[in-house]
Amino acid sequence: MSAGDLAFTTRPGAHRQMTNLPTTTSDLDLLHLMMAGDEDAFTMIYRRRQGGVYRFALHMSGSQTVAEDVTQEVFIVLMREAGRFDPSRGSLAAYLYGIARNHVLRRIEQDRLFVPLADSPEDAAGACATLIADGDPLGDLTRNETIQELRHSILVLPPHYREAIVLCELHELSYVEAAGVIGCAVGTLRSRLHRARALLVERLRAARDRNSTPEEVKPARCFA
Repeated sequence: MSAGDLAFTTRPGAHRQMTNLPTTTSDLDLLHLMMAGDEDAFTMIYRRRQGGVYRFALHMSGSQTVAEDVTQEVFIVLMREAGRFDPSRGSLAAYLYGIARNHVLRRIEQDRLFVPLADSPEDAAGACATLIADGDPLGDLTRNETIQELRHSILVLPPHYREAIVLCELHELSYVEAAGVIGCAVGTLRSRLHRARALLVERLRAARDRNSTPEEVKPARCFA
């Protein structure tokens, strides 16, 4: 399948006649079929995994344009270099996140794009909910903060902290998978995630304090 075929597959409203591949077919089996020339197997992988890749790129860059470009690049790379995937090192989803990460970081370095996310309110609310855990300060703060402020707070994190939050909290990858995507030790990933959550707490508290309106102080009157 060529890049032009991918453009057709990914164009909104485009539909192709699918063969009778079971929806339960594993990613690895689909990949083997794709490498043997089965375009329908590629289409199924794309439909199954493109949403996660797109959201990852969006959460990391804050730009729909970057997210769309990165998503297309990821699947072009998959078509050209599918043989580089090693299932012993993690899932196909994690492998695709790794490709997306490289492209996103390159774009961030080139463009320095830090604009507000523009996904749907429903998706944003779901992302916000994944950061909330009972009994922790980050959860207590995010319950009361606007989604916009949370988005901004994530986007202004340094990239190595931002990707830890996005992979582990928003995309719910295991520590092992997230560390594999980033290319660091699990202990390093845990440390970055801990620091990232602490930074989010600090930023959300600061935003809450800025947005809070102090009560008007009325001067007291003295009567002789």
